[in-house]
Amino acid sequence: MTRPDHIAATGPGRLYRGQTAVDFYGHRRIGLVVAIIVVVVTFTSLFVQGLNLGLDFEGGQAWDVPAGETFGVDEAEQVLRDNDVSITGSKIQLREAESLSFVAVQVEVVPTDQAQQITNDFAEAAGVEVEDVSFAFTSSSWGEDITQKAVRALVIFLIVVAIFISIRFEWRMAIAALAAMAHDVLLAVGAYTVFQFEVTPATVIAFLTILGYSLYDTIVVFDRVQENEGKYASVRMPYADVVNISMNQVLMRSINTSISSILPVISLLFVGSGLLGAVALQEFALALLIGMIAGVYSSIFVASPLLATLRSNTGRKSRRERLTGEDLRAAVVGAGVTGRILSGGDESDDEDDAERVDADKTAAVHQPAERILTHPPRPRKKKRR
Repeated sequence: MTRPDHIAATGPGRLYRGQTAVDFYGHRRIGLVVAIIVVVVTFTSLFVQGLNLGLDFEGGQAWDVPAGETFGVDEAEQVLRDNDVSITGSKIQLREAESLSFVAVQVEVVPTDQAQQITNDFAEAAGVEVEDVSFAFTSSSWGEDITQKAVRALVIFLIVVAIFISIRFEWRMAIAALAAMAHDVLLAVGAYTVFQFEVTPATVIAFLTILGYSLYDTIVVFDRVQENEGKYASVRMPYADVVNISMNQVLMRSINTSISSILPVISLLFVGSGLLGAVALQEFALALLIGMIAGVYSSIFVASPLLATLRSNTGRKSRRERLTGEDLRAAVVGAGVTGRILSGGDESDDEDDAERVDADKTAAVHQPAERILTHPPRPRKKKRR
């Protein structure tokens, strides 16, 4: 089938105009393989090296010491050695910003007198006043409490989401949406455990935030799927085609929404934390960025293909060939449903005839009048009086 003149000649042009014909269902195995790889890598890394938990979860003392030419990571390690504090279980990092640089030191819980002595030694080594050295103490029980509340909030959120989607759409869509959100969380956790990014309360908040973002993009796709399902009900179109058409129709919208959401997060990550030195923004923005990228992928390559797979063996059996190429593009842009009706002896002749009638009706709706009329109209006979 040749491409009509009104279809853009280039891929970006077709994407911009909503004229793409990507066979998402046909490539569903690729998305499944990538999702399985994400799960395997995440759990392997969790068992091998675990998460890099911050002070709020592990507990202990932390210092922020102004850095300079005479004080850096090596000097901080020497202060800890002089005070009989193990370097192996400590975290020492140089954090630089445009206007301020400091050495962040985190150690396990030590006695109060020893912590005060370490503070004085840090100030002396850095050549600053004791008041310029920031000191903080956190109990591990506080981190455990935060974790329990986060898990409780996550469970409640997933239950409410499953109920809402089941009522608004159907239960299979709820399963697909929950699978996509689980994929997003596992991908974010996998990135944190593989690259050993520090997990803080801001990270946990970001994890909960990305669930809502992932759900939004998935609901947009499901809403279009439900709309097209009713639109093509008389054609007995395969559910995979309904999903493919819906995905291509909302593809540009999903990309625009993702770009407009990710750009501010990138600004927080690079401008806020990198240039302005707001380290707390870095912890939140990093998890948010990873989760948003995962949400875009899961809504396109996980949720929708999984829904099509769950629905492929339910309902009435379709006798229409699955649309691909220009036939799929014609359905996406609203030019009508084309394609071949499959023949077979596994159904009654009445059902075959009904499907042919449905196909003929659909073709007639989307074809111009000069194509429908194959012969000139007959003149009307005059009625006898």
